[in-house]
Amino acid sequence: MKYTVGEKKDGKIVVTFNLTTEEWETEVEKAYQKNKGKYKMQGFRQGKVPRKVLEQTYGEYMFYEDAFNDACPRIYSEMLEKEPQIFPVSYPDIDIKEFTEKGVTFTATVTVLPEVTLGDYKNIKVEKKAIKVTEAEIKRDLEAMQAKQARYEEVTSRAAKLGDLVNLDYSGSVDGKVFAGGTAQNQELELGSHTFIDGFEDQMVGMKIGEEKDLNVKFPDAYHAQELAGKPAVFHVKLLGIREKHLPTIDDAFASDVSEFNTLDELKEDIKKNIKHSKEHEEEHRIEDELVDKIVANATVDVPEAMVNTQLDAFVDDIRSRLAYQGLRFEDYLNYMQTTEEAYRKTRYEEAKNAVKTSLVLQEIVKAEKIVATKEEIDEKIEQIAKHMGKKASEIKKTMNANQKATIENNIVSEKVINRLKEINNIK
Repeated sequence: MKYTVGEKKDGKIVVTFNLTTEEWETEVEKAYQKNKGKYKMQGFRQGKVPRKVLEQTYGEYMFYEDAFNDACPRIYSEMLEKEPQIFPVSYPDIDIKEFTEKGVTFTATVTVLPEVTLGDYKNIKVEKKAIKVTEAEIKRDLEAMQAKQARYEEVTSRAAKLGDLVNLDYSGSVDGKVFAGGTAQNQELELGSHTFIDGFEDQMVGMKIGEEKDLNVKFPDAYHAQELAGKPAVFHVKLLGIREKHLPTIDDAFASDVSEFNTLDELKEDIKKNIKHSKEHEEEHRIEDELVDKIVANATVDVPEAMVNTQLDAFVDDIRSRLAYQGLRFEDYLNYMQTTEEAYRKTRYEEAKNAVKTSLVLQEIVKAEKIVATKEEIDEKIEQIAKHMGKKASEIKKTMNANQKATIENNIVSEKVINRLKEINNIK
């Protein structure tokens, strides 16, 4: 098999492959041997029909498609092994030029890794923001802890009010017809929590146990069920019970109950420390993002469309997985957002393009700074993984495949390149 590598143009290289008559005959014979078991003809046992008989019956090209589909990926891979300078970033576009008595000719148009021209990446200025923790933030966290300790007491002597946890039956209808999913019994709802459609909870204020009432509401225009979006609805409700929320007093006794501290001041100091730690962590990420954004903006690279599409595929796969984890479908999400997958991809196009450019620029810096993952660093990371899994590092190494090891190496290199950039730039 011979091939010719063309010149790189517009980020692509065209490789022309030529198979001789003998080489192509070998591929077709392989396809026949692979598929002959499918055929049975009068006078022959299944799988024993000679190739010539099959070709006379079904056409001389009957095994060509299978032969090419088997041969092409193998031939392409062999070429890449011999031509390490060709670094494809997507599947090639294959074009069959001719089938003749002299053999087969086809081309593979390969989108290759683009060249990256780094700009200034060593003199970037980033301002580090001062970390402050306010009393309001401490109070917010204290009140969240207080809410978790709430107790509820049955009440029968008064009407429902905001803050109550009520038990109810309800049945919703639109245009006089009950709709799917609009009916429930013995549901609990905290009035004022904004869990239900706007207006639903407010209209229940003042109802007494056993009372029934029609609540008039309107579904949001962006409601996930398109047949209900923006439509007025009537919910017939019956109040079954009322429980009043009682919150504990936030004092030393409260601090002792919800934490290992004996006083409220100690608890507040611990909350302050945790909030500060969280903000410092967030600030480090913000600094890293700003630093990388500025470095990427200084670099020049023609991002291949194929790489952007691959990144968009990754975005879609990610949101599909996250929705599936919640028991939802991507298609339902698109309906709720009143959009299509094509439109969704367009809204994230620039984000995908920037993600690809960022990755390419960081890879170029890794080469420029000669950053690698050492054996010691890899072993240390495996030790950490093993400890987290409650296993020995030797067990992890035995079962680790090449992709898993590559992921560990990439994670180490990614962390090191960010740390290196923070070292050589001006962060104040």
